[in-house]
Amino acid sequence: MHTVPVQLAEPYPILIGHGAMARAGGLARRHLRAGGRAFIITSPTVRRHCLAPLTAQLQHVGIEARVVLMPDGEPAKTMATAARLAEELARAGADRGALIVALGGGVVGDVAGFVAAIYMRGVPVLQVPTTVVAMLDSAIGGKTGVNLRAGKNLAGAFHQPRAVIADLDLLASLPDRQYRSGLAEALKCGVIADARLFRRMERDAAELRRRAPRPLEAAVTGAAAIKARVVAADEREGGLRRILNFGHTLGHALESATQYRYFLHGEAVGWGMIAAARLAAKCGRLPHAEAARIEQAALALLAPLPPIRVPAGPVLRHAQRDKKNAGGVLHFVLPTEIGRVEVMAGPPRKAVREALEETMALSR
Repeated sequence: MHTVPVQLAEPYPILIGHGAMARAGGLARRHLRAGGRAFIITSPTVRRHCLAPLTAQLQHVGIEARVVLMPDGEPAKTMATAARLAEELARAGADRGALIVALGGGVVGDVAGFVAAIYMRGVPVLQVPTTVVAMLDSAIGGKTGVNLRAGKNLAGAFHQPRAVIADLDLLASLPDRQYRSGLAEALKCGVIADARLFRRMERDAAELRRRAPRPLEAAVTGAAAIKARVVAADEREGGLRRILNFGHTLGHALESATQYRYFLHGEAVGWGMIAAARLAAKCGRLPHAEAARIEQAALALLAPLPPIRVPAGPVLRHAQRDKKNAGGVLHFVLPTEIGRVEVMAGPPRKAVREALEETMALSR
Protein backbone atom coordinates (compact mmCIF):
# COMPACT_ATOMS: atom_id res chain seq x y z
CA MET A 1 0.00 0.00 0.00
CA HIS A 2 1.14 3.53 -0.81
CA THR A 3 0.70 6.61 1.36
CA VAL A 4 0.72 9.95 -0.47
CA PRO A 5 0.80 12.96 1.90
CA VAL A 6 -1.09 16.17 1.19
CA GLN A 7 1.15 18.77 2.81
CA LEU A 8 -1.20 21.53 3.96
CA ALA A 9 -1.40 23.41 7.27
CA GLU A 10 -3.41 20.41 8.46
CA PRO A 11 -1.82 17.57 6.45
CA TYR A 12 -3.67 14.38 5.64
CA PRO A 13 -2.83 11.07 3.96
CA ILE A 14 -4.09 9.45 0.77
CA LEU A 15 -3.93 5.68 1.28
CA ILE A 16 -3.82 3.76 -2.01
CA GLY A 17 -3.73 0.02 -2.54
CA HIS A 18 -5.59 -3.25 -2.43
CA GLY A 19 -6.99 -3.68 1.08
CA ALA A 20 -6.62 -0.01 2.08
CA MET A 21 -10.08 -0.21 3.67
CA ALA A 22 -8.45 -1.99 6.62
CA ARG A 23 -7.32 1.46 7.80
CA ALA A 24 -10.83 2.98 7.75
CA GLY A 25 -11.79 2.06 11.31
CA GLY A 26 -8.69 3.49 12.92
CA LEU A 27 -8.90 6.73 10.93
CA ALA A 28 -12.58 7.16 11.75
CA ARG A 29 -11.94 6.58 15.45
CA ARG A 30 -9.12 9.15 15.39
CA HIS A 31 -11.33 11.87 13.91
CA LEU A 32 -14.59 11.13 15.74
CA ARG A 33 -14.98 13.38 18.75
CA ALA A 34 -16.05 11.97 22.10
CA GLY A 35 -19.80 11.48 22.02
CA GLY A 36 -19.98 12.16 18.29
CA ARG A 37 -21.63 9.92 15.73
CA ALA A 38 -20.54 8.75 12.29
CA PHE A 39 -22.73 9.13 9.20
CA ILE A 40 -21.98 7.41 5.90
CA ILE A 41 -23.30 9.35 2.91
CA THR A 42 -23.58 7.07 -0.12
CA SER A 43 -25.87 6.10 -3.00
CA PRO A 44 -28.02 2.99 -3.53
CA THR A 45 -25.68 1.42 -6.11
CA VAL A 46 -22.55 2.02 -4.03
CA ARG A 47 -24.35 0.78 -0.92
CA ARG A 48 -25.01 -2.57 -2.61
CA HIS A 49 -21.43 -3.13 -3.71
CA CYS A 50 -19.16 -1.29 -1.25
CA LEU A 51 -20.87 -0.60 2.08
CA ALA A 52 -20.26 -3.94 3.82
CA PRO A 53 -16.43 -3.76 3.99
CA LEU A 54 -16.59 -0.20 5.34
CA THR A 55 -19.15 -0.92 8.06
CA ALA A 56 -17.20 -4.03 9.06
CA GLN A 57 -14.09 -1.93 9.65
CA LEU A 58 -16.05 0.69 11.59
CA GLN A 59 -17.76 -1.94 13.74
CA HIS A 60 -14.36 -3.49 14.45
CA VAL A 61 -13.41 -0.32 16.36
CA GLY A 62 -16.84 0.06 17.98
CA ILE A 63 -18.41 2.60 15.59
CA GLU A 64 -22.01 2.03 14.51
CA ALA A 65 -22.54 4.43 11.62
CA ARG A 66 -25.86 5.62 10.26
CA VAL A 67 -26.26 5.39 6.48
CA VAL A 68 -27.70 8.44 4.72
CA LEU A 69 -28.63 7.86 1.07
CA MET A 70 -28.57 10.23 -1.88
CA PRO A 71 -29.54 9.38 -5.48
CA ASP A 72 -27.03 8.01 -7.96
CA GLY A 73 -25.62 10.09 -10.78
CA GLU A 74 -24.71 13.63 -11.81
CA PRO A 75 -28.36 14.86 -11.93
CA ALA A 76 -28.42 14.44 -8.13
CA LYS A 77 -25.54 16.88 -7.66
CA THR A 78 -27.79 19.79 -6.68
CA MET A 79 -28.47 22.23 -3.85
CA ALA A 80 -31.74 20.38 -3.25
CA THR A 81 -29.86 17.13 -2.60
CA ALA A 82 -27.42 18.86 -0.24
CA ALA A 83 -30.27 20.52 1.66
CA ARG A 84 -32.14 17.22 2.02
CA LEU A 85 -29.03 15.47 3.35
CA ALA A 86 -28.40 18.28 5.86
CA GLU A 87 -32.01 18.05 7.04
CA GLU A 88 -31.67 14.31 7.49
CA LEU A 89 -28.50 14.78 9.53
CA ALA A 90 -30.29 17.28 11.74
CA ARG A 91 -33.26 14.94 12.26
CA ALA A 92 -30.83 12.16 13.18
CA GLY A 93 -29.28 14.35 15.87
CA ALA A 94 -25.93 15.02 14.21
CA ASP A 95 -24.04 17.69 16.15
CA ARG A 96 -20.64 19.38 15.83
CA GLY A 97 -18.98 16.18 16.94
CA ALA A 98 -20.32 14.29 13.91
CA LEU A 99 -18.04 12.63 11.36
CA ILE A 100 -19.20 12.26 7.77
CA VAL A 101 -17.80 9.42 5.68
CA ALA A 102 -18.27 9.94 1.94
CA LEU A 103 -18.52 6.53 0.26
CA GLY A 104 -18.85 6.76 -3.50
CA GLY A 105 -17.62 8.28 -6.69
CA GLY A 106 -17.08 11.91 -7.60
CA VAL A 107 -20.71 12.95 -7.24
CA VAL A 108 -21.12 11.45 -3.77
CA GLY A 109 -17.73 12.80 -2.68
CA ASP A 110 -18.48 16.32 -3.92
CA VAL A 111 -21.95 16.47 -2.38
CA ALA A 112 -21.04 14.80 0.90
CA GLY A 113 -17.97 17.02 1.21
CA PHE A 114 -20.12 20.08 0.56
CA VAL A 115 -22.62 18.99 3.22
CA ALA A 116 -19.73 18.47 5.66
CA ALA A 117 -18.49 21.98 4.86
CA ILE A 118 -21.81 23.69 5.57
CA TYR A 119 -23.39 21.53 8.27
CA MET A 120 -22.88 23.15 11.69
CA ARG A 121 -20.43 25.45 9.82
CA GLY A 122 -18.17 22.50 9.17
CA VAL A 123 -17.72 18.94 10.43
CA PRO A 124 -14.89 16.53 9.54
CA VAL A 125 -15.17 14.23 6.53
CA LEU A 126 -13.34 11.09 5.44
CA GLN A 127 -13.35 10.42 1.71
CA VAL A 128 -13.67 6.75 0.71
CA PRO A 129 -13.76 6.91 -3.10
CA THR A 130 -15.13 3.97 -5.10
CA THR A 131 -14.25 5.03 -8.66
CA VAL A 132 -10.94 5.65 -10.41
CA VAL A 133 -11.66 9.33 -11.02
CA ALA A 134 -12.55 9.89 -7.37
CA MET A 135 -9.50 8.00 -6.08
CA LEU A 136 -6.95 9.99 -8.03
CA ASP A 137 -8.70 13.32 -8.41
CA SER A 138 -12.02 14.46 -6.97
CA ALA A 139 -11.62 13.04 -3.44
CA ILE A 140 -8.30 14.87 -3.07
CA GLY A 141 -7.93 18.58 -2.45
CA GLY A 142 -11.10 19.65 -0.66
CA LYS A 143 -13.02 21.09 -3.62
CA THR A 144 -16.66 20.29 -2.87
CA GLY A 145 -19.84 21.51 -4.46
CA VAL A 146 -22.95 21.08 -6.53
CA ASN A 147 -24.13 22.09 -9.99
CA LEU A 148 -26.48 24.93 -10.84
CA ARG A 149 -28.63 25.19 -13.94
CA ALA A 150 -26.14 27.75 -15.24
CA GLY A 151 -23.21 25.33 -15.06
CA LYS A 152 -21.17 22.68 -13.30
CA ASN A 153 -19.76 23.16 -9.78
CA LEU A 154 -20.89 26.79 -9.52
CA ALA A 155 -21.83 26.44 -5.83
CA GLY A 156 -19.30 24.96 -3.43
CA ALA A 157 -16.70 25.31 -0.71
CA PHE A 158 -13.14 24.25 0.03
CA HIS A 159 -13.27 21.65 2.80
CA GLN A 160 -10.31 19.31 3.10
CA PRO A 161 -10.91 15.70 4.17
CA ARG A 162 -9.12 14.23 7.17
CA ALA A 163 -7.97 11.31 5.00
CA VAL A 164 -8.62 9.66 1.64
CA ILE A 165 -8.88 5.87 1.61
CA ALA A 166 -8.52 4.55 -1.95
CA ASP A 167 -9.02 0.78 -1.77
CA LEU A 168 -8.45 -0.57 -5.28
CA ASP A 169 -10.47 -3.69 -4.38
CA LEU A 170 -13.59 -1.51 -4.55
CA LEU A 171 -13.07 -1.11 -8.30
CA ALA A 172 -13.92 -4.77 -8.96
CA SER A 173 -17.63 -3.97 -9.26
CA LEU A 174 -17.14 -0.80 -11.29
CA PRO A 175 -18.66 -1.06 -14.80
CA ASP A 176 -16.15 -0.96 -17.64
CA ARG A 177 -17.41 2.37 -18.96
CA GLN A 178 -16.99 4.09 -15.60
CA TYR A 179 -13.60 2.48 -15.11
CA ARG A 180 -12.30 3.69 -18.49
CA SER A 181 -13.75 7.14 -17.82
CA GLY A 182 -11.61 7.46 -14.70
CA LEU A 183 -8.41 6.82 -16.64
CA ALA A 184 -8.92 10.20 -18.35
CA GLU A 185 -7.99 12.04 -15.16
CA ALA A 186 -4.83 9.95 -14.75
CA LEU A 187 -3.80 10.70 -18.33
CA LYS A 188 -4.53 14.38 -17.69
CA CYS A 189 -2.04 14.37 -14.82
CA GLY A 190 0.62 12.93 -17.10
CA VAL A 191 0.02 15.61 -19.72
CA ILE A 192 0.14 18.51 -17.26
CA ALA A 193 3.02 17.51 -15.00
CA ASP A 194 4.63 14.11 -15.53
CA ALA A 195 5.81 12.98 -18.97
CA ARG A 196 7.01 9.70 -17.45
CA LEU A 197 3.49 8.90 -16.16
CA PHE A 198 2.10 9.74 -19.61
CA ARG A 199 4.60 7.44 -21.34
CA ARG A 200 3.85 4.63 -18.89
CA MET A 201 0.10 4.94 -19.48
CA GLU A 202 0.70 5.19 -23.23
CA ARG A 203 2.74 1.98 -23.10
CA ASP A 204 0.42 0.12 -20.71
CA ALA A 205 -2.90 1.18 -22.26
CA ALA A 206 -4.05 -2.38 -23.01
CA GLU A 207 -3.13 -3.63 -19.52
CA LEU A 208 -4.81 -0.64 -17.87
CA ARG A 209 -8.00 -1.33 -19.79
CA ARG A 210 -7.86 -4.91 -18.44
CA ARG A 211 -7.37 -3.54 -14.88
CA ALA A 212 -3.99 -5.21 -14.44
CA PRO A 213 -3.12 -4.55 -10.76
CA ARG A 214 0.41 -3.15 -11.06
CA PRO A 215 -0.20 -0.67 -13.90
CA LEU A 216 -3.45 0.41 -12.24
CA GLU A 217 -1.82 1.00 -8.85
CA ALA A 218 1.04 2.88 -10.51
CA ALA A 219 -1.34 5.09 -12.49
CA VAL A 220 -3.55 5.92 -9.52
CA THR A 221 -0.60 6.57 -7.20
CA GLY A 222 1.26 8.68 -9.77
CA ALA A 223 -1.77 10.80 -10.58
CA ALA A 224 -2.75 11.20 -6.91
CA ALA A 225 0.79 12.35 -6.09
CA ILE A 226 0.54 15.07 -8.76
CA LYS A 227 -2.83 16.20 -7.45
CA ALA A 228 -1.47 16.27 -3.89
CA ARG A 229 1.57 18.29 -4.94
CA VAL A 230 -0.49 20.86 -6.82
CA VAL A 231 -3.03 21.18 -3.98
CA ALA A 232 -0.26 21.68 -1.43
CA ALA A 233 1.19 24.51 -3.52
CA ASP A 234 -2.17 26.16 -4.29
CA GLU A 235 -4.94 25.03 -1.96
CA ARG A 236 -7.62 27.46 -3.15
CA GLU A 237 -6.93 27.62 -6.88
CA GLY A 238 -5.23 30.99 -6.90
CA GLY A 239 -2.86 30.06 -9.70
CA LEU A 240 -1.04 26.74 -10.15
CA ARG A 241 -4.07 24.59 -9.32
CA ARG A 242 -5.74 25.80 -12.49
CA ILE A 243 -3.55 23.42 -14.49
CA LEU A 244 -5.70 20.56 -13.16
CA ASN A 245 -8.46 21.88 -15.41
CA PHE A 246 -6.77 20.66 -18.60
CA GLY A 247 -9.57 19.27 -20.78
CA HIS A 248 -12.24 20.59 -18.45
CA THR A 249 -13.27 23.84 -20.15
CA LEU A 250 -14.88 22.06 -23.10
CA GLY A 251 -15.39 18.88 -21.06
CA HIS A 252 -17.62 20.67 -18.56
CA ALA A 253 -19.35 22.45 -21.45
CA LEU A 254 -20.16 19.10 -23.07
CA GLU A 255 -21.60 17.84 -19.78
CA SER A 256 -23.67 20.98 -19.29
CA ALA A 257 -24.92 21.06 -22.88
CA THR A 258 -26.18 17.48 -22.50
CA GLN A 259 -27.76 18.09 -19.05
CA TYR A 260 -25.24 15.73 -17.37
CA ARG A 261 -27.21 12.75 -18.71
CA TYR A 262 -25.09 11.60 -21.66
CA PHE A 263 -21.37 11.72 -20.89
CA LEU A 264 -19.57 10.38 -17.87
CA HIS A 265 -17.23 13.03 -16.50
CA GLY A 266 -14.06 11.36 -17.75
CA GLU A 267 -15.55 10.82 -21.20
CA ALA A 268 -16.31 14.52 -21.53
CA VAL A 269 -12.83 15.38 -20.23
CA GLY A 270 -11.33 12.93 -22.72
CA TRP A 271 -12.93 14.79 -25.62
CA GLY A 272 -12.00 18.06 -23.92
CA MET A 273 -8.32 17.04 -23.76
CA ILE A 274 -8.32 16.09 -27.44
CA ALA A 275 -9.90 19.43 -28.36
CA ALA A 276 -7.48 21.36 -26.12
CA ALA A 277 -4.48 19.58 -27.66
CA ARG A 278 -5.75 20.46 -31.14
CA LEU A 279 -6.32 24.05 -30.03
CA ALA A 280 -2.78 24.24 -28.61
CA ALA A 281 -1.40 23.04 -31.95
CA LYS A 282 -3.50 25.57 -33.87
CA CYS A 283 -2.21 28.36 -31.61
CA GLY A 284 1.40 27.30 -32.13
CA ARG A 285 1.82 26.26 -28.50
CA LEU A 286 2.25 22.51 -29.09
CA PRO A 287 3.87 20.51 -31.92
CA HIS A 288 1.25 18.70 -34.00
CA ALA A 289 2.98 15.37 -33.35
CA GLU A 290 2.59 15.84 -29.58
CA ALA A 291 -1.09 16.74 -30.03
CA ALA A 292 -1.52 13.52 -32.00
CA ARG A 293 0.13 11.50 -29.20
CA ILE A 294 -2.27 12.95 -26.63
CA GLU A 295 -5.21 12.17 -28.91
CA GLN A 296 -4.06 8.62 -29.60
CA ALA A 297 -3.38 7.88 -25.92
CA ALA A 298 -6.82 9.20 -24.91
CA LEU A 299 -8.55 7.09 -27.54
CA ALA A 300 -6.51 3.98 -26.65
CA LEU A 301 -7.40 4.27 -22.96
CA LEU A 302 -10.99 5.54 -23.17
CA ALA A 303 -12.55 4.20 -26.39
CA PRO A 304 -15.29 3.63 -27.19
CA LEU A 305 -16.10 7.22 -26.27
CA PRO A 306 -19.71 8.31 -26.85
CA PRO A 307 -19.99 10.45 -29.99
CA ILE A 308 -20.64 14.17 -29.54
CA ARG A 309 -24.20 14.71 -30.77
CA VAL A 310 -24.78 18.28 -29.56
CA PRO A 311 -24.04 21.18 -31.95
CA ALA A 312 -20.93 23.31 -31.43
CA GLY A 313 -22.92 26.47 -30.66
CA PRO A 314 -24.49 25.30 -27.36
CA VAL A 315 -21.17 23.79 -26.23
CA LEU A 316 -19.35 27.08 -26.80
CA ARG A 317 -22.08 29.02 -24.99
CA HIS A 318 -21.71 26.77 -21.96
CA ALA A 319 -17.92 27.13 -22.14
CA GLN A 320 -18.38 30.90 -21.99
CA ARG A 321 -20.05 30.48 -18.56
CA ASP A 322 -17.20 28.42 -17.16
CA LYS A 323 -16.23 29.65 -13.67
CA LYS A 324 -12.55 29.77 -14.69
CA ASN A 325 -13.27 32.59 -17.15
CA ALA A 326 -12.74 36.22 -16.21
CA GLY A 327 -14.50 39.25 -17.68
CA GLY A 328 -16.15 37.09 -20.33
CA VAL A 329 -12.74 35.93 -21.63
CA LEU A 330 -12.32 32.20 -22.21
CA HIS A 331 -9.38 30.59 -20.40
CA PHE A 332 -7.91 27.29 -21.58
CA VAL A 333 -5.23 25.09 -20.07
CA LEU A 334 -3.08 24.17 -23.09
CA PRO A 335 -0.10 21.81 -23.26
CA THR A 336 3.19 23.21 -24.53
CA GLU A 337 4.77 19.75 -24.39
CA ILE A 338 3.78 16.49 -22.75
CA GLY A 339 4.40 17.13 -19.06
CA ARG A 340 3.97 20.92 -19.18
CA VAL A 341 1.00 23.23 -19.68
CA GLU A 342 0.11 26.93 -19.59
CA VAL A 343 -3.10 28.88 -19.10
CA MET A 344 -4.06 30.85 -22.20
CA ALA A 345 -6.56 33.69 -21.96
CA GLY A 346 -8.66 34.57 -24.97
CA PRO A 347 -7.51 32.14 -27.66
CA PRO A 348 -8.88 33.04 -31.12
CA ARG A 349 -12.54 32.10 -31.21
CA LYS A 350 -12.13 30.74 -34.73
CA ALA A 351 -9.42 28.35 -33.52
CA VAL A 352 -11.56 27.25 -30.55
CA ARG A 353 -14.52 26.49 -32.82
CA GLU A 354 -12.33 24.68 -35.35
CA ALA A 355 -10.72 22.52 -32.62
CA LEU A 356 -14.14 21.67 -31.23
CA GLU A 357 -15.66 20.90 -34.63
CA GLU A 358 -12.70 18.72 -35.60
CA THR A 359 -13.07 16.81 -32.34
CA MET A 360 -16.80 16.42 -32.95
CA ALA A 361 -16.09 15.03 -36.42
CA LEU A 362 -13.52 12.62 -34.95
CA SER A 363 -16.14 11.39 -32.48
CA ARG A 364 -18.59 10.21 -35.13
